[in-house]
Amino acid sequence: MPLIGVTTYLTRARWGVAWDLPAALLPAAYPEHVQRAGGLAVMLPPNAPSAAPAVVSRLDALVLAGGEDLDPALYAARPHPRSGAPVPERDAWELALLDAALTSGTPVLGICRGMQLMNVHAGGTLCQHLPDEVGHDAHNPAPGTFADHPVKPVPGTLTATLLAGRPLDVATHHHQSVARLATGLTASAHAEDGTVEALEYQDHPSFALGVQWHPEARDDLRVTEALIRAATEGGGP
Repeated sequence: MPLIGVTTYLTRARWGVAWDLPAALLPAAYPEHVQRAGGLAVMLPPNAPSAAPAVVSRLDALVLAGGEDLDPALYAARPHPRSGAPVPERDAWELALLDAALTSGTPVLGICRGMQLMNVHAGGTLCQHLPDEVGHDAHNPAPGTFADHPVKPVPGTLTATLLAGRPLDVATHHHQSVARLATGLTASAHAEDGTVEALEYQDHPSFALGVQWHPEARDDLRVTEALIRAATEGGGP
């Protein structure tokens, strides 16, 4: 079975009767989803960016997980009052992992923050508080809880192929989104309000897809199974 690296949070956490320490953690839904799709999941906590090529060389595919807001300085913007505190160690590590995966042709899937990181890495920008743009909070109505809304794939894209060309209700929990789509990327699904919900690389030789939703929070395995197929069929190093 292919080895799938999944990035982690770097945050303070409490567990047991007394522990309150910095932790590299990941919601269990991520590795469980990878396992159900046919992969072996391994966690990739933040490390020195220079280690990214060596790490990716040992993987068959990479998943950039959801999480904290990216540092607005990465796309030359000032922080919005509603933007979360940046985690520079994670930002730098995941940008380096993505760069190594794209360079080596390793299949990569970006989820929520991971999709936004793909756009920023390629030179795009983000909307730092989506309700300012769309006039509603349906993408993140209740912090800490996934909601559902429909997305519509763009005909002729990989996303449309994976979703059989039909709209899909997806699990959503985000207050930021793609603003200016980077050159070399294609928007491959949208929400009803026009928000970019998936993106693809135009010239990447292997599987490289970002989704704004959280496939790991629902039972639909099609996107992750496609990542596993790409890893199994030699899309990795």
